[in-house]
Amino acid sequence: MRILLDITHPAHVHFFRNAIDVWKEQGHDVVIAARDKDIVTDLLERTGLDYQNLGSAREGLAGLGMELFVRDFRLLRCARKHQPDVLAGIGGIFIAHVGFLLGIPSVVFTDTENATISNRLTFPLATSVVTPRCYEGSVPRKKHISYPGYHELAYTHPNRFHASPAALEAFDLKQGDPFIVMRLVSWRAAHDVRDYGFGDLSAAVRQLQRHGRVLISSERPLPADLEPLRIVAHPELVHHLLYYARLFIGESATMASESATLGTPAILVSTSRRGYTNELENRYGLAFTFSDREGAQEQALNKASEILGSPDPDQTWEDNRNKMLDEMIDVTQFVVEVVASHAR
Repeated sequence: MRILLDITHPAHVHFFRNAIDVWKEQGHDVVIAARDKDIVTDLLERTGLDYQNLGSAREGLAGLGMELFVRDFRLLRCARKHQPDVLAGIGGIFIAHVGFLLGIPSVVFTDTENATISNRLTFPLATSVVTPRCYEGSVPRKKHISYPGYHELAYTHPNRFHASPAALEAFDLKQGDPFIVMRLVSWRAAHDVRDYGFGDLSAAVRQLQRHGRVLISSERPLPADLEPLRIVAHPELVHHLLYYARLFIGESATMASESATLGTPAILVSTSRRGYTNELENRYGLAFTFSDREGAQEQALNKASEILGSPDPDQTWEDNRNKMLDEMIDVTQFVVEVVASHAR
């Protein structure tokens, strides 16, 4: 079997990397088409995965529209060259189009309800649309496959990930140091239009610094006073960092979910919400979303102070995580099987 994966975002590298190992162990060929966005190609190289770069991400609705046509064409050529038996990807807009044109089954994984434009361009042409059980959007019933889990459990599940305190040395940290991870996004993705997160970023960081060191991962430029706090190296170690952090706070729903599934309390500041972060909050008490357009930052920082001011909270988060894991599956194994089941 030959599988063509379209990887367009850094989180997609993590989502598929364990499944790629399993497929290769089973004797299958895997072809990776990459999109040069943020650290996608850097992560692929650091994890030793060969890929074909089909171009860079573009910005704005006009740029994204142009990218749609250009990337569809390049992915079409790639698929004709490699003759895959199945296409797979997250979001899946490009593989759905190419799969439909070439008669190749396409398996689209998604968990982003507010990607309304992309979903409308993808779902009608995809062979199957696979979502977490908590997905709150609409999917054509005959194409829909749901499962108990989250995308992030493909690489944070205990079957797939074991945190190492030695990894903290790369960030000049050691186990037991009080630190907080903050993530800022560019708000340039198609599903981020009109959404935003923090307002007064410097004030937020000063408040968090009362409780420990703040490390910032950011897609956008930082104020000069915060630039020294930026994480600039070792993106492949970020999940070890999240595991040992006292708190995650940021604008990325993906990293909020990564932290929560690792047992680190997560605060998401975003005017848009997700089904998976809602479930992590309402069912498991591992994540907290603040989406009020006026008071989200203040509310989030108050919650952060509450969590960080607790004398010994670790057991609470561990118990909450164990409850979540008891009700979820090994997502990597599910991905391996559902993609293989679609191969022509």
